Amino acid sequence: MTENLLSGPVADVAGQAGHPPDHPPRMGFFTDTSICIGCKACEVACKEWNLVPDNGLELRGTSYDNSGDLGANTWRHVAFVEQTRPAGQRPVALGMPAMGPPAGQQAADPDRDVSWLMMSDVCKHCTHAACLDVCPTGSLFRTEFGTVVVQEDICNGCGYCVPACPYGVIDLRPGDGRAWKCTLCYDRLRGSQEPACAKACPTDSIQFGPWDELRERAQQRVARLQQQGVPNARLYGADPTDGVGGDGAFFLLLDEPEVYGLPPDPVVTTRDLPAMWQRAGAAALAAAGIIAAAFLAGRR
Repeated sequence: MTENLLSGPVADVAGQAGHPPDHPPRMGFFTDTSICIGCKACEVACKEWNLVPDNGLELRGTSYDNSGDLGANTWRHVAFVEQTRPAGQRPVALGMPAMGPPAGQQAADPDRDVSWLMMSDVCKHCTHAACLDVCPTGSLFRTEFGTVVVQEDICNGCGYCVPACPYGVIDLRPGDGRAWKCTLCYDRLRGSQEPACAKACPTDSIQFGPWDELRERAQQRVARLQQQGVPNARLYGADPTDGVGGDGAFFLLLDEPEVYGLPPDPVVTTRDLPAMWQRAGAAALAAAGIIAAAFLAGRR
């Protein structure tokens, strides 16, 4: 692999950021959505450990999901994706504790059955993190574990990082003005502990560990599900050749990324900066030449 600064695969993301060669291996998350039960223990654990403010009590009429989306006050979010299918098409058993509607209940439409896809979403800790590229204060930095962290005491609230994120993860906190997001529990990693969300997950849907080992484990899990009759099982974010150079947090999905609210082909938004600066420089030189020529012509 080549060392690409703004796009492409990177063999050693922490080394590229300037950490010494003996830095720890790249660490990350593998979230296996096929065994997520939507308990939201990860959301609670994240809030408790990181002292993330609550969102207030909000009941949504369109979903059982009461936290809505990732944001400055929700660093882990469990999405409930409702789907319908023709009645009689039994889903493949994936090892969940129970299947089908609660006892005594039936679907409103007898011709359709309803099922949920669950997914615990989080910051992707991209190999090429545009949020980090555009931060003017150095508040965002790459850790020795290859993750991306915000230092809230340095953030000036400019907000440049918010539109730069291709996943819409990082966010400014209302009333505070600074940017916040998942740190992959950097303080716990430095103490040789796993992140709070992974520690709290009762089904091991959220797995934490060295990135290379997680990726191999995820590929084996996808192959096993496909052999069991789940052809739509796929990995998302684990490909180092994708538009962000691969994610530090990747997912096993059971449907298209768009179904979960994820971009199908994310691209780091700073990828074209070198070409843009070259064109801007050429335009500036051309403008300077025209002004100089006009000045000289006026003196004749």
